[in-house]
Amino acid sequence: MGGKTVTRVDLCEAVYQKVGLSRTESADLVEMVLDTICDEVVAGSSVKLSSFGSFIVRKKNERIGRNPKTGEEVPILPRRVMVFKPSNVLKDAVLKGHQKGAGE
Repeated sequence: MGGKTVTRVDLCEAVYQKVGLSRTESADLVEMVLDTICDEVVAGSSVKLSSFGSFIVRKKNERIGRNPKTGEEVPILPRRVMVFKPSNVLKDAVLKGHQKGAGE
């Protein structure tokens, strides 16, 4: 369970190593891709990355929730939430990676 968190710096370094752009160009490229994804999701569009997954904005209606401490009913306001739905390719890769790690 002690998995490493991949950061923007890690992504930039991976682009630098594999594509051969300068570190500055790699960082700019990663930032442009992330900014584009963010802009589209904020605008309410879904973003689908083939063989990876989809970032989808869902609208949640108003509903009644309950304060777990007091038990009091509280209205939860309508809002938009973003969800990530992994592709079957990614799901299979994660499953195979888990099975590989479990046998060691």
